[in-house]
Amino acid sequence: QVQLVESGGGSVQAGGSLRLSCATSVGKYTSYSMAWFRRAPGKKREGVAGIDTVDDTIYYADSVTGRFTISQDDARNTVTLSLQMNSLKPEDTAMYYCAARFGRVVSPLDPNEYTYWGQGTQVTVSS
Repeated sequence: QVQLVESGGGSVQAGGSLRLSCATSVGKYTSYSMAWFRRAPGKKREGVAGIDTVDDTIYYADSVTGRFTISQDDARNTVTLSLQMNSLKPEDTAMYYCAARFGRVVSPLDPNEYTYWGQGTQVTVSS
């Protein structure tokens, strides 16, 4: 069973920045795909950014391209996934989740592709 624990959420004003982290139990020598998703109240879960570690391909939703950066740190034996969020907007307000699966995915920002999910961390951006 893979464990994913998000942290780093909070409240910021528009234009501010936050950095989310997802501590995982995924071994760094494992073939895996990981991504960040978000769900705003009354809206569907939305893929924000994903990474396919087989070829290090990164994917972003159009709404966050140029503002958000996904990265992974495997300096330890397990992987930590991060999401640097800059120039935050009120519409970025949502619960943010990290997700993972072993192997590759066909659609990196499709939540149905992922097997394991964290509990989420809240991001609130005020205008």
